Amino acid sequence: MALWAFNFPVGANATNRFRDRTPTCGMTDLVIYGSYGYTGNLIAEAAVEQGLHPVLAGRSPDAVATQAARLGCPFAVAGLDEPAALDRLLDDATVVLNCAGPFSRTWEPTVEACLRTGTHYLDITGELTVFEAIHERSTDAEDAGSMLLPGVGFDVVPTDCLAAHLADRLPDAESLELAFRAENGVSRGTAKTMLEHVGAGGAVRRDGRIEAVPIAHETRTVDFGWGVDGQHVAAIPWGDVSTASHTTGIPNITTYMAMPERAVQLQRVGGLVAPLLSLPPVTDALQWVVEQTTEGPDTEERERGESYVWGTARADDGERVVSRLRGPHTYALTVETALAAVRRVLDGDAPTGFRTPAGAYGPDLILDVEGVEREDVV
Repeated sequence: MALWAFNFPVGANATNRFRDRTPTCGMTDLVIYGSYGYTGNLIAEAAVEQGLHPVLAGRSPDAVATQAARLGCPFAVAGLDEPAALDRLLDDATVVLNCAGPFSRTWEPTVEACLRTGTHYLDITGELTVFEAIHERSTDAEDAGSMLLPGVGFDVVPTDCLAAHLADRLPDAESLELAFRAENGVSRGTAKTMLEHVGAGGAVRRDGRIEAVPIAHETRTVDFGWGVDGQHVAAIPWGDVSTASHTTGIPNITTYMAMPERAVQLQRVGGLVAPLLSLPPVTDALQWVVEQTTEGPDTEERERGESYVWGTARADDGERVVSRLRGPHTYALTVETALAAVRRVLDGDAPTGFRTPAGAYGPDLILDVEGVEREDVV
């Protein structure tokens, strides 16, 4: 059963009621679903601080009501298994920002509601399979007049923008490598997503097709710049295996994450026991542990942390370009990139169909975030 805030249902006549009952936030064209999770809450707080007027939404009445009272925003409660409730929630909205992970479970009902209501869809996923699945709905989105733009957080705005920048520098590129280094803990939602995919192994794009490979099947050393040189990185199935191809058309893509050699060894050992870890009783137990023990980085960690992205593109004739980025902590960056995308949509800049961040808004989207630097090395 759907529970709706303000003691009235969200629907066609809700706009004036929002305005009357919530003078702090006023009228809204933005819905933040999963607003009370770790990242959703950071985004909701920043949205209000920046003068946006979101409706906060999710399936937990207590959590969303408490948050809405604190931020002075309207709210609604609806489960993702309630299509009619989602339609009422999105009927008057311009855009929904889905912050409820794991996105493998939440993207489809939210996207379907967007297609029924003509609402634009954003999320902060980094899940490779989710990007590919949403891409399959591109034609439906064009028909509905909706934009489907997953991955407007650290996954994958900085990497996607760097990929687009490299492709602009070397239009004939046939291969692309991207790596990142992040100083961060993980939120509860991120940890749950990682557990969901523990048995999936690795992935690369070869000759335009995504292929399964063993986790951490390749390693190399990367100079991220700004004093962060000689970093050991290992291949992981980052979302850019999907998105960078759609953004740039480059057919061969490998993505890496900085990790010590000991961690690579553990990743490879973990791959051997992945079938056991993927069993429902084991997964359920691990999810419970995450729920009880994971909080996410605190304010001090977010303020002092930094993130780094490195990329190289190569052409068949051997020509090569290298560029890199430095930016704020990954969660701080996610807040700013997500809201940058939201503001563009609310300003009417929302090309329909499936889009990637740089595909929709260009390689310089990431430079809109304060504290981000980009440099060309080669």
